[in-house]
Amino acid sequence: MQEYAITIFNSISTRSGLKKAIKKGLILIDGQPASTATWIREGQKIDLLQPEKPSKPVFTLKIEVLFEDSEIAVVHKPAGYPTSGNYFRTIENCLPYNLKKSEAADALLQPLPAHRLDSPTSGILLCAKTNKALIKLQLAFAQKSILKTYNCLVQGKIEESLVINSPIEEKPATTRIEIEKIFKIKEEPFTLLKVVPLTGRTHQIRIHLAEMGYPIVGDHLYGDKINQYFHGKNLFLFASEIEFEHPVSRENMHFSLRLPKRFRRLF
Repeated sequence: MQEYAITIFNSISTRSGLKKAIKKGLILIDGQPASTATWIREGQKIDLLQPEKPSKPVFTLKIEVLFEDSEIAVVHKPAGYPTSGNYFRTIENCLPYNLKKSEAADALLQPLPAHRLDSPTSGILLCAKTNKALIKLQLAFAQKSILKTYNCLVQGKIEESLVINSPIEEKPATTRIEIEKIFKIKEEPFTLLKVVPLTGRTHQIRIHLAEMGYPIVGDHLYGDKINQYFHGKNLFLFASEIEFEHPVSRENMHFSLRLPKRFRRLF
């Protein structure tokens, strides 16, 4: 039973997941609940029931949708909202307000973010609308086959591109940095960077740049000084680009956003 069933249901990809579904009585064979000892015979009908879950309240925040099909969506996350978590005002809770529910057989009850952006970070967020898409996107993130690019503004002058290899919480972490523009505000130097995190540690970009002595402007958690020109400003970190393989069609997908006005007006 277990070896066969995980090959026919897109929403269950592991034996442990299948065992949980069987234990909850969600798998039926010819209309009867299956067990882990059940043998499958030719011609039998196998059904996977959808577990009932309480619907979440919808947060009616309008956001920009860059792309949407029956499997995935790419949206522009505004700053100031957590991606998900035990809150009401999250991007996850506003996705049903902005996206159409998938008609696929393994559609999620509501679209879900496939990764996370910090609350003060704005930019491109990749979302899944089906179980199959969610599983494959999370696997792609784990295998580092999804390329995310950020832009940020740091205090100080960084004169050459480099790669930072510095562990975070005793785990390997690598960040690639490219110089975009160096300029001064009230005689103090600032550097606009293009940053590619090659690993996915929490707050990786913010920690790596702060450790170098170049904290991101507006970073009140890792920055140890605040230029008065930016007093009260939000974090100048923006998820500007993403490239990945579509989890179902396998088409190469690439999306990018122009820098926000608060970046552009500095130059």
